[in-house]
Amino acid sequence: MAKLFLAIAAILGGLSVAGGAFATHSLKNSLSEKALATFETGIRYQMYHALALLIIALLLLTSSTAPQLLTASGWAFVAGVVFFSGSLYVLSLANIKWMGAVAPLGGLGFLTGWGLLAIAAVWIKV
Repeated sequence: MAKLFLAIAAILGGLSVAGGAFATHSLKNSLSEKALATFETGIRYQMYHALALLIIALLLLTSSTAPQLLTASGWAFVAGVVFFSGSLYVLSLANIKWMGAVAPLGGLGFLTGWGLLAIAAVWIKV
């Protein structure tokens, strides 16, 4: 699982950089200020959680304790990126307003991931 999370973290991080560059160079002139800010929020949270997933991958590689909690936390972060950042991308690029209602599901994924990581921290021995 650690290698998979490491790969997903690298992909999400790289896509965050690419998306940020795309927003700065291509979207700046075609989106409203509000839509661009929404897109950039999705990029920012995607990068934060790519880094969090990287930490989880490293913890899974270095600790033999709490792997179920760490794995659940990692998948919660991935789901958070898909639902939170993904819905913000669709909202800003396609102006599909109801996608704004999906973002809280992603936020719940992020909160779940951080909560599980906090619980795992009690059990981890590195």
